Amino acid sequence: MITGGKSLVSSPPAFSNDGKRLLICSGNTVSVISITTGLQVTELEGHTDRVTCVIVEPVADNVSKFMNFCWTSSLDGTICYWDFAVPELIKKVEVKNPVHSMVIPSLLQLPLENDDNKKPSNLYAFISIEDKNKPSGELKALRGQIQMYDLKRSRKVGGLLAETRYPEMIVVNKSGEYFGIRKKRQVIVWKVPSEDSKYDIKKIKLHHTKKLSAFAFHPTERIVAGGDVTGRILIWRGVGERKISKSKLQINKGNFHSEEERPGVRGNDNADSCSTWHWHSTEVKFLSFSADGINLYSGGNEGVLVVWQLDSGERRFLPRIGSPLLYFVDSPDPCLSCVSCADNQIHLLKMPMMDITRSISGIKLPCLFPDIYEGLYCGLAFDRASGLAALRTQSYCIQFFSLYDDREASQVQVLERNCQPGDEITVVVTLVALSSDGSTMSTVEVKLPEEQIGGLVTLKFWASGSHNGEYSLSTVIYEPHSDAGISALAFHPSRSMTVSSSYGGDFKIWVQSSPSSIDQQKDQTLQNSGWKCQSVGSYKGKPMTAAAFSADGSVLAAAAETVVTLWDPDKNILVAVIGETVNPIVHLSFIGKSEYLASVSRGSLPQLSVWNLSKLSISWSYKLYVEAVTCSVDNSHFAVLSLITKSNNEVTPQDQDGVILVFKAEDQIPVASWFVKKASGGGLSFLSKDPSLHDGETMEENMSSLMLVYINCDHEYVIFDPYGNEDHQTSKIQRENPVHSEGPEPFGYASIYGELPEITAREIQVTQPSYVPSERPWETIFSGPSHVLPPLTMLCSAFLASLLEKRPTTQDSVPSA
Repeated sequence: MITGGKSLVSSPPAFSNDGKRLLICSGNTVSVISITTGLQVTELEGHTDRVTCVIVEPVADNVSKFMNFCWTSSLDGTICYWDFAVPELIKKVEVKNPVHSMVIPSLLQLPLENDDNKKPSNLYAFISIEDKNKPSGELKALRGQIQMYDLKRSRKVGGLLAETRYPEMIVVNKSGEYFGIRKKRQVIVWKVPSEDSKYDIKKIKLHHTKKLSAFAFHPTERIVAGGDVTGRILIWRGVGERKISKSKLQINKGNFHSEEERPGVRGNDNADSCSTWHWHSTEVKFLSFSADGINLYSGGNEGVLVVWQLDSGERRFLPRIGSPLLYFVDSPDPCLSCVSCADNQIHLLKMPMMDITRSISGIKLPCLFPDIYEGLYCGLAFDRASGLAALRTQSYCIQFFSLYDDREASQVQVLERNCQPGDEITVVVTLVALSSDGSTMSTVEVKLPEEQIGGLVTLKFWASGSHNGEYSLSTVIYEPHSDAGISALAFHPSRSMTVSSSYGGDFKIWVQSSPSSIDQQKDQTLQNSGWKCQSVGSYKGKPMTAAAFSADGSVLAAAAETVVTLWDPDKNILVAVIGETVNPIVHLSFIGKSEYLASVSRGSLPQLSVWNLSKLSISWSYKLYVEAVTCSVDNSHFAVLSLITKSNNEVTPQDQDGVILVFKAEDQIPVASWFVKKASGGGLSFLSKDPSLHDGETMEENMSSLMLVYINCDHEYVIFDPYGNEDHQTSKIQRENPVHSEGPEPFGYASIYGELPEITAREIQVTQPSYVPSERPWETIFSGPSHVLPPLTMLCSAFLASLLEKRPTTQDSVPSA
C-alpha cells in the first residue's frame, strides 16, 4: 500500500545546521528535503499520528555543523529523538496526551567558549498538550495545557503553567531565555528558569484590544511583536526586566514609568512603549524577526511577504506569491529562508533580495466553489497509464500530481488571470477530462454572471507535450452549448473524439480536424490541429446530464435526466432507450468490455444501477449515495465510493464515513469492501501498476491486475491492490529514493548573487540592447511583474510602431532585370 498527498504546511519546517536540508512535517512522518534539488532525501517514520513540531538540535560555532539530530512531537502523544542522517530513531518519550506544540529552550542556550562545550545536565521541553479527559463538547472546557517536561528522565516537572480553551502554539526566543503563548487578547511570556530553580517561573502579560493571531520575540532586545485578526502589528519595547540575549547582562531594577511616559501600553503591562503598524487587511498569520533584529517579516491572507524596518517602519514587499502565507523560517545560512503557503507549497527564498529560487510543491488542496458547481461529478481526472491525477486549483490551474512518486509533475494554467487570495470568485474551472492515452485534455471554465448578466462558458482542448502532464492550448470554443452549462465531458477510447453534454437539452460530438496540406507546408512542426463540432443530438428536449463511450467506442450513452439513451456516435443515430430512474442520472460508465453499463443517480432517492445492454433492462441496483465510480478496462470489475448515511444501521469504525465496494458486473454481491475516512468529495480510479515498485518476476505474474487509488476530500490518497491479500491498514510498499547529485555548494559572491555567466570574445564585441521589440510585442509587452517591466516610454514606442504598416525600402521595390 502506498500513501501520499500529505500536507507539507500543517506545521513550520526546520533547516538542518548546515542549511542543506529542510525537515518538513508531512502527516505521520518527517520528510527530509534537499535544498539543492528539492527532492526527498530520506524520511523519518515512527509516529502513528500527525507530526506537529520538528526541532533541529543546534551546535556551537566551534563544533561541526554536520550533526544531524532532531526532536519531533506528534498528536500520538510521543516525543521522539532522531538521527535524521541515517535515519534512526534514538529515543521515544511517552507524554500520553496529544502534543500540539513544543519548544526546548535549553538547546538554544549554547555554552560559551570557556565552558569546554559543557552541555546542560537537564533537558527540559515546554509542551502544549490537549487534555483528552475533558469533554470536547463543552464550550468552556479548558482542553489546552502548557506543561514542563524532562526529556532525559521522561517525566513531567512541576504543575501546569497555563490552561487554555484550545492548545496554543508556543514561541521561544532565539537565545532560549524566554518563551510564550498568545491567549485571546494577551501575550503571556515566561522566563525560562535556571537549573537550580526550575520551579521558579516568572510570568509577564501584554494586553491588546483585539484577538491576537501571532507574535514573535526580538533576537537580542526587549522587544515583542504581536499581530491581531484585523491586520495590525503591535511592537512592545522594553518588555521585562532584562535584555533577551546570550550574554549575562545586569538586571535592570529600575521602577516602571507612569502611564503618560509609556505611550500605547495598556494597564500594568511590563513594557516601556507600544506602537502600532497597519498594512495587512486581514489576520496576520506569522511574525518573525531577522537574525540581526533589523527587520520584521509578516504575512497573511494577501499572499504578500512584508519586510518592516524596525527602526523606521519602512516596508518592502514580495508580492504575487499567489496563496495565503502561513509560516516564515530562517536558515543558518543568512542567504536562505523559506515561506510556507496555504496551497501546500514551500518557497525557498534567496535573501536579502527575496527571490524565489525553488518551490517544494505538495498536492493542491480542494478549491472552494459556488454552491451551484459543488455537485458536479468530475472533480478529478486520472491518467491511468502514467499514474497522474489532474486536480483543479484555486489559481485557475490544473495540477498534475504523480501518485506513485508523491510529488507534483506539472501545472497547466487554464486561465491567464492573476489569482489574489481573498478575491471574490468570478471564474470557475468546472470540469477536466483526459483521453485514455493522456494525449489530450479538455477543460470547461465558467465566468460567473454579475446580477444574472454576463456569464460565459468556455470549452478548451489541450494537446500533450513531450513530458507527462505538459499541455499546450489547441482550441478555444466559446459558448459551445449557447448559454447552457456543460454537465459532462468524455473522450472516445481510441479516436480523437469527445462528447460534451449540456443542461440545455443537447449533446455535441467534437472531432479533431486534420491540418491541410497548405498548413503543413507553412509549418513543418505542426502536429496538432483544432477541434470542430461533428454532430448534435438531443432527446425530447430534456437536459443531458451525463455521457460516456463504450470500451470499443461504437456506442455513446447519454443520460436525458432519468432516461439512458444509446447512440451511434459516427452516424448520430438513436439506437435504443433503456430504463428510467427516479432522480436525474449524474454519471454513466461502461464496465470494461462487458455488456453492462453503470449509472449513478443523486437526490432524495440516490441509486446505483447496473444495466444489461443486450437485454436493454436493469440488471440490479442499490440505494447508495455514490461519490465516485471507476471501471476496469479489460474485465467486468468496477469500484464505487459510497457515503455512509446516518440512516444506515451498520456499525462502522470511528470517523469513517465512506465505504469502497468492488463489484463484478454480473453479481450484486461485492467482491471486496473497505471503510474509509473523509469520503465526501473524494475520488476513485484504477491505475496501471508502476513497474518500479516490483521486480521482474512479480510484475509478470500480476500483470493482469490493477491498482486502486482512493483520494479523500483533503486530497490525501492511498494506492493498494484490490485483488491482493495484504493488510491494507498496515502494509506499505517501500520505494527507494533516487540519488541525485547536488554538486558543489556555492560560496562567497556566488552564494549571494549566483554564478557569473561566461562571456566570450564575440559577445564582448557585439553589445546587445537591453530591450528588443518582438514581431508581436503586444502579446508579451505588458506581462510580468510590475517592478521589472521596461520604462513606459519604451513600451509606448514599441506598441505604436507595431500598429504602423511596414513599407518596403526603395531598393527592395526596384524589380530585378
